[in-house]
Amino acid sequence: MKPGMQPETMAPAEAKFKLSVVVCVRNEESRLRACLETVFQNHPDEVILVDGNSSDGTVAIARSFPGIQIIETRKSNLTRDRQIGIDAAKNEHIAMIDADHRLLPDDLESLSRDMQEFGFDIVQSGLLSFENHGFWDAAEEETWKMNQNIPGPRSMVGTAPAIFRKRVFNFARFSDEVTKTIDDTDFIYRLSKFPEIKFGIGRTNIRQYHFADFRTYVKKFQWYGKGDGEFCRKNPNRMPSMVYHLVIRYPFVYSFRALTKGYFRAAPFFVLQGAMRFTGLVRYFLKAI
Repeated sequence: MKPGMQPETMAPAEAKFKLSVVVCVRNEESRLRACLETVFQNHPDEVILVDGNSSDGTVAIARSFPGIQIIETRKSNLTRDRQIGIDAAKNEHIAMIDADHRLLPDDLESLSRDMQEFGFDIVQSGLLSFENHGFWDAAEEETWKMNQNIPGPRSMVGTAPAIFRKRVFNFARFSDEVTKTIDDTDFIYRLSKFPEIKFGIGRTNIRQYHFADFRTYVKKFQWYGKGDGEFCRKNPNRMPSMVYHLVIRYPFVYSFRALTKGYFRAAPFFVLQGAMRFTGLVRYFLKAI
């Protein structure tokens, strides 16, 4: 290698951009302080907290952080609160962080470099468990190793932890008029119709904290299933692929792949996720009849 040349694997250096962080919460008294401490350790240019009418000490905890901007909403929901926070952000680049995320001091800068390296408009991080609370947490981490923590372009990414270029929201916005439960899938589906918008997973892995036991996962996946139902009701052409995803891919394809890779705890996790999300989807349509 000639003097002054960089290895081919290194991305070209670019100027650090200003970053707003948006944290949407509701009744997160037990988890918020640790989250915000790690956010502020990353020295973002702006931190906005959108509180969805918490009844505990969430807002009081947020107010103890100097410089934080707090927006309190009434009769709102996560989907709408996300867009409220995004619209309030002053900078072109916006990091969406949830109360269960625990950042290392350079995670946001690292994720920013991922965005530049891949040329993404949305870059989601990989995930690691902050603390392991038993079988189901360990199982979920194995699923992340299989499906989440693979850098590069994707046809689907999640909302957090992720960095968005604000121009994305000229093409699509989070809207509870589209899906009241969780808008992530429909939001990315709407964006996928614009080839100029690029998104994927970065090389940075951010830690996520869980309380999760079996019942917690069951409730979470049934909630996701309700969102799947809302998505399919609005986009009926996607129903066959969604049913295949939940009934075939999760319990059979992903589980078999997990076993062949030695991720033995991931297999029952995939079965549980597919079954509970499909249950949530069916319940949604039964109530809609």
